[in-house]
Amino acid sequence: MPGSDAYVDGCDFCAIARGEDRSAQIVCEGEDWVAFFPSKPATKGHTLVIPRRHVADVWELEAPLSSELMTAVIRVGRAVQEAVRPDGMNLISSAGSAAEQTVFHLHLHVLPRWSKDGFDRIWPSDSPFEDAELVNVARQIREACLQG
Repeated sequence: MPGSDAYVDGCDFCAIARGEDRSAQIVCEGEDWVAFFPSKPATKGHTLVIPRRHVADVWELEAPLSSELMTAVIRVGRAVQEAVRPDGMNLISSAGSAAEQTVFHLHLHVLPRWSKDGFDRIWPSDSPFEDAELVNVARQIREACLQG
């Protein structure tokens, strides 16, 4: 288990990772991560997977924790599939307020889905972008990938 310097005081998810929040319904855990039900699950089996160490969002992850966390997500996702037999599944991670992140400790939502589960579409039906704009953005992303 990580040292106390890996946690942030006042972070609800750090409290779960430390084992201080006994109300959390933990379903699976490893040395570097914990999986538990959110306080208000969106669907039956909705599970959050978090790193034990405080990391604000997915873009702050570094190896090897990033691969450990993805391995955990796959393990938990397969267990959710076996337990509740959904029609499909989303893996969702939000980063920043504009993306609707409300707890600023990285959490990956393993979200089982059914055809009539009450969710609206998560993607708009039409793209508002012109092809020329997308070509330019693709070029910018390629350049940034070459630098990083």
